[in-house]
Parts: sequence; C-alpha cells; structure tokens
Amino acid sequence: MILSPVAAHKVKAAMAALAGAVGEPAAARALRRIAASSATRARGAVAARHHERALRLARMLGLGLRRQPPRASFGWDGRALSAGTEAYVLLHEVAHCQLAGPGRRRRIEFGLGPGPETGARDKALRHQVLHGPAREQEEAMASLLGILWEVELGQPALASFLDQNWLEGAGRPGAARHLASILGRLRAGRFITGTGRPTRRILGPY
Repeated sequence: MILSPVAAHKVKAAMAALAGAVGEPAAARALRRIAASSATRARGAVAARHHERALRLARMLGLGLRRQPPRASFGWDGRALSAGTEAYVLLHEVAHCQLAGPGRRRRIEFGLGPGPETGARDKALRHQVLHGPAREQEEAMASLLGILWEVELGQPALASFLDQNWLEGAGRPGAARHLASILGRLRAGRFITGTGRPTRRILGPY
C-alpha cells in the first residue's frame, strides 16, 4: 500500500530529485534505470507474458514451483514458490531466495514470518528466525533487488518502486541515505552490478 501517493505528473521530478540526493553514482544509475520503466501495471496478455518470464527466471535459478496461490498456504514452503500470483510478487520472492542462506531457504517464507499474501500465517510465524532490524534490512534488499529484476525483464518496475514506498520522504536526506545504503549492500554482495543490473547469484550453496 502506498503511504503517500505521488501524483503521476510529479513522479519523474521526484525520481530525479531522489537520484540527485543519493549522490553516489552507482545508486543514481540504478535509480535512473527504475525511473525509465513504467509506473502502470500490465494487464491481459502482457501481464501473462510478464508472469511467464518471472517463472522462467525462477526455474533458471533452480527454484521449485507450485501452481497454487500463496493464500492457500505460503509464498515459499521451503522448497517451491507458489506460482499463482503476480509477476512482481514472484520476482520479489526470487530476490528473497537469492538473499537467504541455505539454512533459511529450507524454512517457510525464508524464516521471515508471514508476508502480505501468506495464508497459513500461524505456521509461518513458527518458522520465523529473522526479526527486527535484520528482517527489515533483508526486506528492503529484496524489495530493490526484485524491482531491478523487473527493470531487467522489461516490466513496470516504477510501479513497484511506488507501491513499496521508496519515494516516501524522498525530500529528506535520510531517505536517500537509506536507499543508497541498501543498493550498496546489494552491490557488495554481488547481487547487482555497478550499473544496477541484477545478477543470478544465490547466497551460499543451493
């Protein structure tokens, strides 16, 4: 849910201001790639193609897939993703799989607790091992990595950037520092390149 909606005609200027505030050249390049994408969700046949490309990426990274939607149980059950959801949700889950070590990849919802679409919330809570700031940091990293996968696959990444509230407080220095820090962590972990393109790196052995 967008906390403070940004009028469509103001998005481009807001993104440019955020890129300028970030300062760090590699982070600014990544932001420009996101800004060049669409802020409108795909529908119909285009959305179906986006969904198939997200599934193809998941398969390439070795993830199992289940046909059911996450609300039937989990987005990730320790072995497979629930494929019955939107492309951008799948790419966010792919990003979590890349970031989670082998121990947490065997846990329901990567040991992060229930997500917005998790159906079996109580069981997901019992599998949660990451809490507080550590969980918040991984969620932020997965958010940006998933958004950069959307850019890479020609999908409406800017829509996700807005939905996930990265423009919230964009006029404040702290917001720019936080975004630059998260992008820096992704680069340091070799999950994205210096130009902001995602890699297929998975943390630890699969």
